[in-house]
Amino acid sequence: MGQARILDGKALAQTIRTEVAEGVRQIEAQGNRPPGLAAVLVGDDPASRTYVTMKGKACREAGFHSVQVEMPEDTSQEELLDKVRGLNADPSIHGILVQLPLPAHIDEMTVVRGILPEKDVDGLHPVNAGNLVIGLPGFVPCTPLGVRELLMRSGIETAGRFTVVLGRSNLVGKPLALLLARKGKGGDATVCLCHSRTSDLASICRQADILIAAIGRAHFVKGDMVKPGASVIDVGINRIDDPSAKRGYRLVGDVDYAAAEKVAGAITPVPGGVGPLTIAMLLRNTLESALAAAGQHSAVTPKG
Repeated sequence: MGQARILDGKALAQTIRTEVAEGVRQIEAQGNRPPGLAAVLVGDDPASRTYVTMKGKACREAGFHSVQVEMPEDTSQEELLDKVRGLNADPSIHGILVQLPLPAHIDEMTVVRGILPEKDVDGLHPVNAGNLVIGLPGFVPCTPLGVRELLMRSGIETAGRFTVVLGRSNLVGKPLALLLARKGKGGDATVCLCHSRTSDLASICRQADILIAAIGRAHFVKGDMVKPGASVIDVGINRIDDPSAKRGYRLVGDVDYAAAEKVAGAITPVPGGVGPLTIAMLLRNTLESALAAAGQHSAVTPKG
């Protein structure tokens, strides 16, 4: 096949963030509140802190009202739930995200259930997850939304295409499989959701017109697992040691990029592929929530 077309998620994310910023200007011009996003960080996990900081910066650049709540590692579950209840009641906040993972003594799903579904811009509340399953409007997790947006805006047809999703997490794999199978634009795919117990995984991958790797294992997908001309979407972000790198490590995906790009028709790089789209879609979800609060239109993915 030669060299695959590179799908530039970083450039697309900037386009979406520009669109969101324009949406903010319009909603304010009509006398409404700007979108407000609250990020809650419990403890001092370096990766989580970096991600929350990035979200805050993106919010400010888009003209959002941004709130960052920091709580100590020993915060009790009830203290965290009290904070969430306060944000639920705050009309200036349209989106609430509690950065995961939480300390071991706090039950993550209990906290997620404490967020109002209409402010659950991460799309993890059981109400939103259930709406996705049965095709009703509801917030969808941001990474799956970003993958679908990348496919649509790159001109990659999903309707009728055999699509293999590697990984069954609640954050990526499951919602992505459901999203791509929905009726309508960016959907109608024939989806096979694979995982660590799938038999003859390599053979299934080789049949995929669209192969999406979200399994959390560096370079798991080899070149001989890719169908010639397939679109390969790499959701994975893994650190591997590299003494020659500035930080002593480098980031790689779940796909062996050097091998796969020789076979694929299109492929996402890591970094610079799916990653930047996650924050862009978080901003868009929050804008949608603000529009709904202003009574302008539904704050969610259309029916399908």
